[in-house]
Amino acid sequence: MSVEAKLNMNLFVALRAAFPADLDAVAVQTEEGLAYTWRDLERATAMVANLLDSLDLPPDSRVAVQVEKSVEAMVVYLATLRAGLVYLPLNTAYQSAELDYFIENAAPAVVVCASARFGAISKQAFARGVQYVFTLNEDRTGSLLERAAQHSDLHQPATRTPKDLAAILYTSGTTGRSKGAMLSHGNLLSNAQVLKDYWGWQRGDVLIHALPIFHVHGLFVAIHGALLNGSKMLWMDRFEPRRAIALMAQATIFMGVPTLYTRMLSEPALDRKAAAGMRLFIAGSAPLLLDTFEAWRTRTGHTILERYGMSETLMLTSNPYLPNGIGKPTARRGGTVGLPLPGLRLRVGGADGQVLPTGEVGGIEVSGPSVFSGYWRMPEKTAEEFTADGFFKTGDVGLIDAQGFVSIVGRSKDLYISGGYNVYPAEIEGFMNALPGVLETAIVGVPDPDFGEVGVAVVIAKPGVSLQAADLLAQLKTQVARFKVPKRCYVVAELPRNAMGKVQKNLLRARYASANGDTV
Repeated sequence: MSVEAKLNMNLFVALRAAFPADLDAVAVQTEEGLAYTWRDLERATAMVANLLDSLDLPPDSRVAVQVEKSVEAMVVYLATLRAGLVYLPLNTAYQSAELDYFIENAAPAVVVCASARFGAISKQAFARGVQYVFTLNEDRTGSLLERAAQHSDLHQPATRTPKDLAAILYTSGTTGRSKGAMLSHGNLLSNAQVLKDYWGWQRGDVLIHALPIFHVHGLFVAIHGALLNGSKMLWMDRFEPRRAIALMAQATIFMGVPTLYTRMLSEPALDRKAAAGMRLFIAGSAPLLLDTFEAWRTRTGHTILERYGMSETLMLTSNPYLPNGIGKPTARRGGTVGLPLPGLRLRVGGADGQVLPTGEVGGIEVSGPSVFSGYWRMPEKTAEEFTADGFFKTGDVGLIDAQGFVSIVGRSKDLYISGGYNVYPAEIEGFMNALPGVLETAIVGVPDPDFGEVGVAVVIAKPGVSLQAADLLAQLKTQVARFKVPKRCYVVAELPRNAMGKVQKNLLRARYASANGDTV
C-alpha cells in the first residue's frame, strides 16, 4: 500500500491502491460487450468527484441515488467516496411515499435518479430542501454524466479518518419507521480486508456480478471484494440464469442470494462441466434451504459457502474456506452460517441480559470493527440496540454449537427475507391498514422454494364492507416496493389472538404455510 493510502483512510484510496499495475487491463465487462479498463474507472470517478466538489457542499453531505444498475452507477458510488461525501443507495423499487421519508430524514444535498422519474422526484426533493437533482440512465445518458464530462479527470481524494461516515443504508423498522444505519470508512474497509483473506481471493479471480447495488451484498461485499483484489467483474445489469451459467466459463467466483441458486438449478445447462472453472460460490442475504445446498453440490460438484451479515454490521460470519491457511477446506455445513469472522466477537444473549452457554438459543449480539456507529438521527433507538458493554443486538435468534458454528433459528424482530430483501411486516401492515375498508392486517413470512420466504397478508374488513384480496394487493403495489408486497392475501372474519389480545402470528404461519390465496 502506498504512503498516501496509509495516511488517508478514505475507503476509495485503499480500493484505488489495489488497482493492478496495468491500468489498461479490463476491470469490468458488460453483457453488451462494453469493456471498462481500470484507467476508465480512475478517470470517470475523478470527473464525477470533481463535479461534486464544484457544488461546494458542506462536509458529510449526503448523495442519495436511486437508479438502475449500471457501471456508471458504481462509478457514482466510488466518486462519492472519493469526494469525501456520504453515499445513500435507494432501492429502485421504492415508491413516492417511501422516497419522501428518506429524503426528509436523510436531508441529502444531491439526489440522482433516472430521467423517467425526474419530474416526480425533483418535485419531492426540492420541496424538502435538496439543492441538486441529477439524472443517470442505464444507457449512459443523463445530466450527471453530461456535467461530469466538463470536469478534469485528475482528482485528489478527500482525506478521511476510519470513523468518518461513508454511507447510510436504510433498513425498515419493526415499528414501520425506516432507520438509517451509519457505516464509516473504517467499517467498510475492515470488513472488505477480512473477507479478502478469509475467502482466499487470488490473483486472476474473476467475479460474476449478478446482484443489485443498493444493498450490502452487491454494493459492498461484491464490489469491494473485486476492487480490493484487482479482479475483473463480469457485469450483469439483471440476473438471467442461463446467462449466468454461461459466464461461469470465464469466471471463478459467484455471489448470490438463494433465489438465484434455485433459478439456476432449474436450468438443464447447469452441470459439473459448466462450473468446472469456478472456485467459489457464496450465498447470503436470506436463508439457504438445505435442499438447495445439497442439490447444488450434486449438480455442480461445488459446495456453496453460506455467510451471514446485516446492513448494520456488514458480514459477521462465514462458512470456512481455508480456515487453517493450508490443507483441505474444512467442510461447509448446510443449515449454518458458519463461524464468526476474524476480529468479530459474537455471542448469544438471554432475555435477562446474561450470556448464554454453547448450544442454547437466544438473541445474537456482536461487536467488532465492522459494526456501525448507530442510526442516523435516532440516538434513543441506537442506545436501545446496544448492550451496556457495547454489543449490537441484531434481533436475530440463534445458537452457537460446540464447534463454534452459528445457526440462525428465527428473527425476534419479526422480519422475513424474500429474495434477499428484508421485509418488515409492521411497515407493510401500516400501509394495508390505511387502505379503504380495511380494519386490521397481519402479515407473516412463510417458506418458499424460490424466494426463501414470501409474505402472506391476512386482512379483516370493516363492518359492512366487502373486500377482494386481489384488489388490496393491487392497491398496495402502487404504494410500496414490489418485493414488499405479500405474494398471497386472505380476507377473514377474525385473527387468532392470545389472552392479552395479541395476534398469534405463529398460528398464522402454520395455517398459511402451504395454502393458496389471491396472489400478485
